[in-house]
Amino acid sequence: MDELLSEKEQIEQIKQWWRENGWFLIGGAAVSALAYFGWNQYSAYRENLSEQAGGIYLQLQVAVEDDADNVDALLAQLRDEYGSTPYADQGSLLAARHYLIRDSARSAAELRQVMQGSDDAELAMVARTRLARVEAYRENYDEALAVLDVDEPGQFAARIAEIRGDVHAAQGQVDAARTAYIEALTSAGSDALDRNYVQMKLNDLRAPQVSEARPEDGA
Repeated sequence: MDELLSEKEQIEQIKQWWRENGWFLIGGAAVSALAYFGWNQYSAYRENLSEQAGGIYLQLQVAVEDDADNVDALLAQLRDEYGSTPYADQGSLLAARHYLIRDSARSAAELRQVMQGSDDAELAMVARTRLARVEAYRENYDEALAVLDVDEPGQFAARIAEIRGDVHAAQGQVDAARTAYIEALTSAGSDALDRNYVQMKLNDLRAPQVSEARPEDGA
């Protein structure tokens, strides 16, 4: 009889515990279910947003290739409606090429925006190297060199050194250009360069002037 009463007491304790704490378990399960549902909904939303942005980007790509008049409108749509996707920054890189000839300042502005604002470090570095080339094209050589002044370029070290060499060469600074080209061939990421082209640019630099000995200088 004592064992029976003990079992009844245990059952009653379980019932009592459930009355006091069951709501917490049910609530926790409900919260988990809602969180899972919410995450799935968010993931679907992001996927759909990315697909839509990708479609606009493809239209922009065609517009740039065709030199069409709707580049501005498509780029603005990417930024306004899909600014949270990577396609917005990629669109700016693409449009910068379109603007280079007709408005080099606009091209530089697009690249600078990506360089300074992109969450993608690699994409920002791509924008940096292109911006330096655009500034060199605009003959803003000091600005181009300032853009290339990076503390830790990583795998972009060789590319940056090559562009620095191009800028110095355009300035007529032969020794500085030579140093930069040699650095490009020996720095991290040099395997991604057209090494033959860099070597050709290095070979084409004017050799240092060697003064001829004058008769009065002796034998």
